[in-house]
Amino acid sequence: MIIENRMVVTLNYRLTVDENGIETEIEKTSVENPFVFLFGAGQLLPDFEMNLAGKAAGGVFDFLISAENGYGLSDAQNIVPVPISVFAGADGKPDPGLLVVGNTVPMSDNAGNRYEGKIKEVNEDNVVMDFNHPLADRTLHFTGEVIDVRLATLEELQHGHVHGPGGHHH
Repeated sequence: MIIENRMVVTLNYRLTVDENGIETEIEKTSVENPFVFLFGAGQLLPDFEMNLAGKAAGGVFDFLISAENGYGLSDAQNIVPVPISVFAGADGKPDPGLLVVGNTVPMSDNAGNRYEGKIKEVNEDNVVMDFNHPLADRTLHFTGEVIDVRLATLEELQHGHVHGPGGHHH
């Protein structure tokens, strides 16, 4: 079988990006913990799926996804000052170990949506946070091998995701 819509794909991959001329590993799957997904469900980067379409089990891949087609380019509107009081603990003061330039901090907005922001600057009044995706501005390099391709079950298609060997319970 080949990779196309309505197929469950199992693969191992390695994702790297260029860090000042050095290929740096961002993520890697393993034989024990491969990546399994429902092809064409709209959950992955379109270029990722496009580069896998038509491959069969045993097929290898090596492709690049530009920043524009990956996680996008940085947007200055996603770099915002947050009042330092937001980071105050029970004692009314921020944890000094938390507010370090370069740290990634989990946050949520008034509606309860969760975000991760990277600290760019700390001053008396504000913490300047960058809420751009960590891989914004980066060309993504994927290499790997397709392990298995099978037809999705009706239940998987209805739910829009892969179910494990024992089924998936909601």
